[in-house]
Amino acid sequence: MGDQNKPKAAAGVWPTVKPFANGGASGMLATCVIQPIDMIKVRIQLGQGSAGHVTRTMLKQEGVGAFYKGLSAGLLRQATYTTARLGTFKILTAKAIEANDGKPLPLYQKALCGLTAGAIGACVGSPADLALIRMQADATLPAAQRRNYSNAFNALYRIVADEGVLALWKGAGPTVVRAMALNMGMLASYDQSVEFFKDSLGFGEASTVLGASSVSGFFAAACSLPFDYVKTQIQKMQPDAQGKYPYTGSLDCAMKTLKSGGPFKFYTGFPVYCVRIAPHVMMTWIFLNQIQKLEKSVGL
Repeated sequence: MGDQNKPKAAAGVWPTVKPFANGGASGMLATCVIQPIDMIKVRIQLGQGSAGHVTRTMLKQEGVGAFYKGLSAGLLRQATYTTARLGTFKILTAKAIEANDGKPLPLYQKALCGLTAGAIGACVGSPADLALIRMQADATLPAAQRRNYSNAFNALYRIVADEGVLALWKGAGPTVVRAMALNMGMLASYDQSVEFFKDSLGFGEASTVLGASSVSGFFAAACSLPFDYVKTQIQKMQPDAQGKYPYTGSLDCAMKTLKSGGPFKFYTGFPVYCVRIAPHVMMTWIFLNQIQKLEKSVGL
């Protein structure tokens, strides 16, 4: 009796863990390719000029290695944030489909699953996201204010040592809201687009993944960039000589930004942000598809 139960227990563990492991692996692989574009996006949001100007300046003053500064934090972020959000989304949608008698979910249910998965993923990945933003923005600060973190783990250690454990979740509010918006746009529109391209238009697997990824990448960018802009401003701010921060919180940052630059200020760097999000979405799903194929071929 005990021998019969062992395989069942083992068989039940991997199906539960697999969506999380696959999601994290695909996100990390995509990040290795997208990191330079992400770096340029952050510099644009920090007011260093256009994409072309930022690229030329970085190459001239900092070298090619500057485009990969913060890669360790980016990988750590994917290992936490994307692992949690894609795994949670897969489980939530599977449960919802089961409750819906196996029928495809309506868009609003997919959106709710995306919102929930994004919130959970952001809470888990917020410390790594903070380290990533600080490492990417470090070179834009005056030499005396630079933190000079050597890697993501050094950043996390020093943040805890200098500012306390709760500082790891500085800006977590806008991070969570931004993640909810991004995942609602990305995950819900992707699943909906897959159904449309495959069932309505009869596209093949490769065309379906490419088309659906492009659609979801655009909606993910459009939904999340305003929140991403506020989050970046909050996470990189430093006190002035009197110890006063420029913003008291995300709402204060949003209101001051709206007053000084209007609504379009929140979409600073949108073309680069969209270019960064869409390929990352596409490659994440492509890598995930290949990982799943590999698992099937080896019987996992």
